Amino acid sequence: MNRLDIPKRVMILNMMIEGMSMRSISRAVGVSINTVTKLLIEAGEACAVYHDETVRNVQANHVQCDEIWSFCYAKEKNVKTAKAAPEGAGDVWTWTAIERDTKLILSFEVGDRSGATAIEFMDDLRARLANRVQLTTDGHKAYLEAVEGAFGGDVDYAMLVKLYGSATGSKGHERKYSPAECTGARKEIVAGYPVKEMVSTSHVERQNLSMRMGMRRFTRLTNGFSKKLENHLHMLSLYFVHYNFVRIHKTLKCTPAMAAGVSDTLHGMEWIVGLIDAAAPAPKKRGPYKKKDISN
Repeated sequence: MNRLDIPKRVMILNMMIEGMSMRSISRAVGVSINTVTKLLIEAGEACAVYHDETVRNVQANHVQCDEIWSFCYAKEKNVKTAKAAPEGAGDVWTWTAIERDTKLILSFEVGDRSGATAIEFMDDLRARLANRVQLTTDGHKAYLEAVEGAFGGDVDYAMLVKLYGSATGSKGHERKYSPAECTGARKEIVAGYPVKEMVSTSHVERQNLSMRMGMRRFTRLTNGFSKKLENHLHMLSLYFVHYNFVRIHKTLKCTPAMAAGVSDTLHGMEWIVGLIDAAAPAPKKRGPYKKKDISN
């Protein structure tokens, strides 16, 4: 089977991480769009397995959680009128949990913004932690039942409820594209004894900005959004493994995985290519060649 060489695959993966669209990469590198898509699928599958197996038993102190919106194929309001909308079309929410001090992405979940998704997200987060933590979320009510079900009383949990004023601008484009002004925030203690000074979602919200800048699928007002939910998931898996294990955080001077003690090695994008190759099935061995009898 033909396979791109390592430098070219590294180049394509780096372009994905830097926010280039699939077709832009195809044109820039000189390969077909199908080749780029196949590499994304392979990278996503390999990275998903690596994250699931490696980010376990993590010693953490302060965990912040948030959700970020995107959509697949069409926005939720347009799915009913869209032609041949695939399964998973509509609004897609990515739930993320980040450790405040090490910046490690502990867990992520993709789904809607319902309580069921919140429960899956919190159950996964709890399974990856080795100790009691202080947890902060926004005021989304779905977190209340999910946190109680996953942690019980073994967590110091607080909500940061933001207060908003009227929408920016009275009409027209100002109101459509500018968010309402945040006039303040209220800290609510939900469980345990969280330190009020540490109740914050600033770090996870900054991570949301990194996601929008680093993945074309999250960029607003473009046609680079995901057309298939599976490819959306593959890109997220690639992004989070790169963020945790490859990208050096400016303030940490190392990767989040190294800061959290999950890894002691600084990896490069070649390492992710190695994960892909290690996960690839072994090529089938051809049997001995038999010469055809043409005497008759």
